[in-house]
Amino acid sequence: MADQHTYQVKLNWIEDRKGILQSDVLNSKIEVVTPPEFPKGIPGLWSPEHLFVAAVNSCFMTTFLAVAENSKLEFTNLECNATGNLDRLDGKYQITEVTLHPILTISDEAMKDKALRVIEMSEKACLISNSINSKVILQAEVRI
Repeated sequence: MADQHTYQVKLNWIEDRKGILQSDVLNSKIEVVTPPEFPKGIPGLWSPEHLFVAAVNSCFMTTFLAVAENSKLEFTNLECNATGNLDRLDGKYQITEVTLHPILTISDEAMKDKALRVIEMSEKACLISNSINSKVILQAEVRI
């Protein structure tokens, strides 16, 4: 795999506080808005804040899948809830913390310690987590 990759995303403003994200290499578009917590924000649609937390969460998942495969860890289910905290520091808004709560289901109780190690390795290797200033907190759970 090459050491550098480029990802292009185009934004078109539509109206009010709404735009469309798309890429020439992707099949779907994402409608993005100002979140309702801000003036003229729109509820019920993806915001940059949601996309930020989603980027951390989805990167954790894809990294976990690769690490689990390389570690030969068998599992039956993975779900991960993520929460991002937006704070105002020094007059600027920023996501200061993202908490990941992965719940991994395995069938062999003897693999529980290995499963926790794979989860922790995955968070440490996640390129999005490694690319942001926000603190990422991992609260893993392994179920049998």
